[in-house]
Parts: sequence; structure tokens; C-alpha cells
Amino acid sequence: MIVSYIRPDKDFDGVYEQLKLINGYAAQKEITIAEEMVDQTSQNKRLSERHEVVRFFRSLNGDTLIVYDTWTLSSCIEDVVQMFSCLLKNNNTIHFVKPGVVIDRKSDTMVVLGLIDQLRQVLQDDAKKGIGRPRGSKSSSKFDIYLEKIIQLLKERKSVSEIARILGVSRSSLKDYIESRELKEVISGVNAIGDDIDAEATVIGTIRCPIDESII
Repeated sequence: MIVSYIRPDKDFDGVYEQLKLINGYAAQKEITIAEEMVDQTSQNKRLSERHEVVRFFRSLNGDTLIVYDTWTLSSCIEDVVQMFSCLLKNNNTIHFVKPGVVIDRKSDTMVVLGLIDQLRQVLQDDAKKGIGRPRGSKSSSKFDIYLEKIIQLLKERKSVSEIARILGVSRSSLKDYIESRELKEVISGVNAIGDDIDAEATVIGTIRCPIDESII
């Protein structure tokens, strides 16, 4: 069975953005999603408190799970590791739409570690900033109503100027919106379907090794 899991997070993306990109990914890969779970109750909660989610993931065995990005599972590294372990142990396959990576229990360990380390870096960078809106946080925008159309035009390789003319909006404002939502990166991940080796290499390449700050 192919299922999708959507979890909005105040510091990342909402249900609408995730749904549109997951559906676009599924359409491009000719995947039919049989079940969809939208988790509205798990923000800032640990896995031990997310009883419905735990039951949902434990019910998966030999299935395919589609999620937007690693943080969708949890923004707690410990919980992400536990969810990865459980899902892969039970022979599930996980599609991560944004990085364009698919993992299962036979996947290169470095790819799995790379996905976890990407999340670690985001959380660590946000913690260092200490104040203000977290890096991944998305405020509402007047362009949200055009999101589906913008994604489609980006898939058609239209330039920002062309999209602005089609929508009748300011190019500079549209450019800021596309960059803040990282839509080009998302579309690149979606368009990289079938080129899993490059997507995996990109994920592995983002792994950041520790630095001995005493010698800097």
C-alpha cells in the first residue's frame, strides 16, 4: 500500500504546500496514493505522546510511505532515528519528496545519515540564532493562492520573469517568495526522479563533520 504522511510545523511548511508537492511527485512517478494521513496534533510533542501516529507507523509493513522532508516525521533527532529504524525494520520504503531520495533497508547507510544530518544542521543553525523566526519558518503570503500554478510553471522551466508576467505580479516579490519557499530546490528534487544516484550524492555531500573550534 502507498500512503502519504503530512505534518504541518509552525517552523516549516503547512499542509497545503506539502499536499501540492506530494501530489505532484506522485503524479510524475505515476504513483497512486491509497491512504493519506494529516497529523494536526503533533507539533512540539515527542513521539511517546503521539499515540495515533505511533499506531499509524506501526501498522505499516512492506508499504511505501511518501513524506515531504525529514522534518515531517519529527523535528526531534532522537524521534527521527527511532522512526527510521522502525519503518526500515518493517521493510517499508520511504520517499522524501524535497531531496528526491528514496530509502529502504537496503539503502546506503550514508544516505540515511545524510538525511538525519541535514535536519540536525537546520535545528543547530536555528538554535545558534536564538531569536527571531526560525530559518525554516514560513509566514503567510499573498502568493500562497498561486502556489500550485507557480509549481507547475517552474516544472515547465519557466523563468521568474515569465511567471510574473503570467500571474500579473511583481517579479521581485515573486522571486522573494520562490526563494523563501525554496520552490526551485523542491522542483529540482521532483524533477530528479530516476536520477537517484545524483540525489543521494547530494544528500551525502551535505553531511557536516565536527570542527575543533579550539584551533580556529
